[in-house]
Amino acid sequence: MSFVKKRVFVVGATGYIGKFVVRELVAREYDVVSFVRERSGIGSKTTAEEVCAQLKGSEVRFGDVGNMDSLLKNGIRGERFDVVLSCLTSRNGGVKDSWDIDYQATRNALDAGKAAAATHFVLLSAICVQKPLLEFQRAKLKFEKELKESGLIWSIVRPTAFFKSIAGQVEAVKNGKPYVMFGDGRLTACKPISESDLASYIVNSLEDPAMQNKILPVGGPGKAITPIEQGAMLFELLGRPPKFKKMPIQMFDLIIPVVSLLAKFFPKLEDKAEFARIGKYYCSESMLVLNPKTGKYDADMTPSYGNDTLRDFYQRVLREGLSGQELGEHSMF
Repeated sequence: MSFVKKRVFVVGATGYIGKFVVRELVAREYDVVSFVRERSGIGSKTTAEEVCAQLKGSEVRFGDVGNMDSLLKNGIRGERFDVVLSCLTSRNGGVKDSWDIDYQATRNALDAGKAAAATHFVLLSAICVQKPLLEFQRAKLKFEKELKESGLIWSIVRPTAFFKSIAGQVEAVKNGKPYVMFGDGRLTACKPISESDLASYIVNSLEDPAMQNKILPVGGPGKAITPIEQGAMLFELLGRPPKFKKMPIQMFDLIIPVVSLLAKFFPKLEDKAEFARIGKYYCSESMLVLNPKTGKYDADMTPSYGNDTLRDFYQRVLREGLSGQELGEHSMF
């Protein structure tokens, strides 16, 4: 490497994107420490040994990013780091989980980074925070604001859809079921990006001054794609005529008020109401840059990066299955 080898402290390293970010950092010969829970992954089923294997090449330290004492004692250990990189994200977008993870745990990582004399904080955020109607978006934005005011160099990466987030119906369609979509299937569009391409882009921000002190929206290669186009692509790859099931998006307008009202009397339903709001959001809002002049989503304003295409991804998962692309609590269909 032509630059001084930097020490990078990664939180959220066992997440869908985090694993690939660690691999990219290791491949570029950074000195990487991954701070993780002893049992990680979907349903906390991944053991410490499996975590170490997933994050090979980095030094794995165990603890709780939600606990500042654990973060400093078990993670930072009084050492110096150049960069803190956060891939933390709430497990399901629930109200408490959003504020605990998307805000507080990420804030803990920032404070720990300052204690470690870090000069740069890289945040994996989400493009949807530009139109905040959900708790996890508000939590992310609160942290983004504090990061910008922290005095550190910052890079806020806001990706569009991940491949896995539009892979939830692959197995069902493969098994003969129709592709489910809302409205006419053209209500939304996105420019999905692969894990490895996004990881490469994120790590670039450590090396490229033009990506620092910037909000960085990013999508994958090619044009924006709508749900009906995603479904058509799957059927084409399977060699079958398209079969769609259209759902009225108005169903959410019936569900959300009822569950929200019940949540006032039964607090345990609070997250159910939020999940319904999340469902409506993703079925009605595009994952593209919001043009400030027109107030509309703009595919041309959404930067593209990488080489991995959704078509190639669909071909692979139809052939090999969805191993490594599990949706966990993010599954919608």
